[in-house]
Amino acid sequence: MRRKKLLTIALATLLCVGLVVTVLPSEQACAKVIKLKFANYLPAPAGQSKICEEFIAELQARTGGRVEVSYFPGGSLQTAPAMIKGVESGIVDIGFSHIEYTPGRFPVMEAAEMPLGYPTGWVANQIMNDFYNTFKPKEFDDFKVMWFHANTPSMLMTVKPVRKLEDMKGLTIRAPAILGEVIKALGGTPAPTPVMETYDAIAKGVIQGAFVGGGEAKNLRFGEVVKYITDTWRVGNSYPFYVVMNKKKYNSLPPDIKEIFDALCGEYKERFAMMWNAQDFGGRAFGEEKGVKYIDLSPEESKRWVKAVQPIVEDYVKRMVSKGFAESEVRGWITYLKERTEYLTKKQLELHITSATGPPELRR
Repeated sequence: MRRKKLLTIALATLLCVGLVVTVLPSEQACAKVIKLKFANYLPAPAGQSKICEEFIAELQARTGGRVEVSYFPGGSLQTAPAMIKGVESGIVDIGFSHIEYTPGRFPVMEAAEMPLGYPTGWVANQIMNDFYNTFKPKEFDDFKVMWFHANTPSMLMTVKPVRKLEDMKGLTIRAPAILGEVIKALGGTPAPTPVMETYDAIAKGVIQGAFVGGGEAKNLRFGEVVKYITDTWRVGNSYPFYVVMNKKKYNSLPPDIKEIFDALCGEYKERFAMMWNAQDFGGRAFGEEKGVKYIDLSPEESKRWVKAVQPIVEDYVKRMVSKGFAESEVRGWITYLKERTEYLTKKQLELHITSATGPPELRR
């Protein structure tokens, strides 16, 4: 009788434990899955888009599936000009674009796209992040900045050789916004041709070239329709590209998820720098394969080009002063960018990171 009673108690205990296990979900099951939308205007095959996909996969893996990200490349959810508004309103949680698609929206950050002589893609990428982290422009206060990145220095891809300023006369070059200002200052005629229409425009003789990063010789196949590429890194602008997150959405993340998220952003900032830097190698190899001749400006000629674009920087200073900024503050940004460029160029050399542009000592 006693044995039967003990067996009954044991069975009842097991049943209770089973009920508890069944009713109380595991800690993992209790964690609500955080769903995010990541929008990028570049097409899915682009190198930048592929790295965004890798970031997403890594974020999902490191959070054990607690974060799920839906990815929308190619402007399928938000176009480049509308991207920042999309993030601000919450249509998009994470957005990828660059500041020239919304001129005047980020006036302080526009200092970093002046023609100040970033020699390589690696330097340009580092300097965008350094400038933001040093000055923290209020224009980005409504966003969680994940990282900045930048195209490699713009180069002249033309149907005729350009070795001196005088060779720019009579050339119509695809160059929108600030790039157009540079082309005009150099004596050419800028054309705001959409980038996807530029290949045909050059092929048909509507324009005589493009002012773009060296990688576009391959990426956009410009190496098939131009005959010369002049390395204009001393005056070739780089756009500040951004990857930003809706601030409210970021603040809603649990602390442990934020920690993983922030660590990944730091890693991918550097990955983008290396990716952009590498693109020029592929562009040059493709261009040379197609018979494109590469031209380096002489030191004396480079000085003439730098002097020619200086009024663009001065115009920026005046514009910012008219907005209420102190002239000393604005010139301080420019000085910082120049000094930081010099520092980062030396740092790149120390790190043995080679580039296809810039001073001879940095080239492979």
